[in-house]
Amino acid sequence: MNANFNSAGALATRYWRKLEDGRVECQICPRFCKLHEDQRGLCFVRGNLGGEVVLFSYGRSSGFCIDPIEKKPLNHFLPGTPIFSFGTAGCNLACKFCQNWDISKSREMDRLMDQASPQAIARAAIETGCRSVAYTYNDPVIFHEYAVDTAIACRELGIKSVAVSAGYQCPEPRAEFYRHMDAANIDLKAFTEDFYHRICGGHLQAVLETLEYIKHETQVWLEITTLLIPGENDSEAELESLTQWVFEKLGPDVPLHFSAFHPDWKMLNILPTPPATVTKARQIAMKNGIRHAYVGNVHNKDGDSTWCHQCGNLLIGRDWYELSEWNLTPQGKCNHCGTVCAGVFEQKPGNWGSKRVRVDMTRRA
Repeated sequence: MNANFNSAGALATRYWRKLEDGRVECQICPRFCKLHEDQRGLCFVRGNLGGEVVLFSYGRSSGFCIDPIEKKPLNHFLPGTPIFSFGTAGCNLACKFCQNWDISKSREMDRLMDQASPQAIARAAIETGCRSVAYTYNDPVIFHEYAVDTAIACRELGIKSVAVSAGYQCPEPRAEFYRHMDAANIDLKAFTEDFYHRICGGHLQAVLETLEYIKHETQVWLEITTLLIPGENDSEAELESLTQWVFEKLGPDVPLHFSAFHPDWKMLNILPTPPATVTKARQIAMKNGIRHAYVGNVHNKDGDSTWCHQCGNLLIGRDWYELSEWNLTPQGKCNHCGTVCAGVFEQKPGNWGSKRVRVDMTRRA
């Protein structure tokens, strides 16, 4: 993609159309924001400027950090390795429980003080020893062009690209986006339309379509995360439906992560998720045929670790983000029974651990 900036320094985009009443309709996501001149979409980083939809956040970030890849979370993609991570501002959903609300709900472009070109990010990933780059912290759907250009620059240097997204995306930009990704963790926020409409300001079906597209139409490694909120999306009936759908539509090898909620943003009145709830969700998933289910935001070594679905052998021992045992062959098989563990593995795991390191990109222009 060749960046085409207008006189105001914003990037001209292509996923939009003109309406008969003079407005423009953004077509990057199923919100289909219809915008007058100088009006921003819900995401705030895409808007109508000069009669076209532009991206205001290209090349600008809320910060760059090196994280453990397990924090995305990805447990079956290059375990133990560091991942160069960045996001921008804004979001195309309105989740009342957002735990990155200071970034995703920001309306202050001054928050985007860190700047870096796609090429600079790719070089920084190489120089800091990262095997991959994550488009995260807020949703890369809304900074589509910046993420795609960065992924292209990364692929040229042998660096993988990881999307951390809610999957609320239109088909045409989705196809372009995932041509350049190597792995994704998609937030399946609940399994009812009521939750998506009332709590997130979106619709469930669009997310399900993204999950099926990634799994069946791409080579992208896929994992899924669901944040369990007491009284909202944590009933056994809903967890049964969610895990059965994943098994039937995506197959047994897509890892599921069930994370514990903590009170934040507009849901401060709800208590944290009891550890027993995420443990129960993991048990339901495995009962319904999911081979790899994990817990998050609670301390549970068994729920953090990867086990052979055939013989029960411990394949990858984890304690939070620290790896211990490694019982996979160089071919990604259980060293006890020889069963293949689905994922993208190297001969040896990384040893990055739980470190989080901020990267100053001003020195890497």
